[in-house]
Amino acid sequence: MVEYTTVSIPKDLADRVDDTIEGTSFQSTSDLVRFLLRSIVIQHQRQGELTEAEFEEITEQLRGLGYLE
Repeated sequence: MVEYTTVSIPKDLADRVDDTIEGTSFQSTSDLVRFLLRSIVIQHQRQGELTEAEFEEITEQLRGLGYLE
């Protein structure tokens, strides 16, 4: 059995995510967050520790998609 935990994000960000995922294969904000976190973790595991530049690149990509302010 898979255990879950809760992650909180601001309501306005959740609303923007809902708008963003409309018409995509993501069924919920949780689906998208799981996808993004898995992608980051997998990248980290493949490459070892993320460099500051790689972390900044990921941050900028997420900001560009509207997931970070």
